[in-house]
Amino acid sequence: MMKIAYTMAHGRGKLDLLLAELADRLNDRGLTARGIVQTNTGCETDQRCDMDVQVLPSGPIIRISQDLGKEAKGCRLDPDAMATAITAVSQSMEEPYDVFLLNKFGKQEAEGKGFRDLLAEALENGATVIAGTNPLNAGVFEEFAEGMATQVEPNIDDLLAWYDQVNA
Repeated sequence: MMKIAYTMAHGRGKLDLLLAELADRLNDRGLTARGIVQTNTGCETDQRCDMDVQVLPSGPIIRISQDLGKEAKGCRLDPDAMATAITAVSQSMEEPYDVFLLNKFGKQEAEGKGFRDLLAEALENGATVIAGTNPLNAGVFEEFAEGMATQVEPNIDDLLAWYDQVNA
């Protein structure tokens, strides 16, 4: 049985905070997580945040955004930094783990790139997989999960309850 779920949170940065808390709570239970969670900095103003990801469980923090200038409207994802994060997560997956967390099943994953192969590898290894996504990519995530994904409400208690249920 595939143990795979996704959640969507509304509000700037809410999903990132939720999944980072989930990683901490799972770690507190003695579980090992692989994957990435996102921590944004410089969000105090209305300007765009700097996007950083932490390689789980205690790996490096990698800046995945690039500064394209104040007036830029395009995607700020730094492809080289993302490749570095993917490589770091892939290497970390050589050690045992219980759960795989992905901060966002986004455009890259929807197009078959990004962390998609590592998500599949985690499922093949029997890990529990929890990903954040958005309404735009939720359908593609469900296709990826072959209809086996559970949508979980975006709060820590529901996510932990789902984890406990599928791992009982």
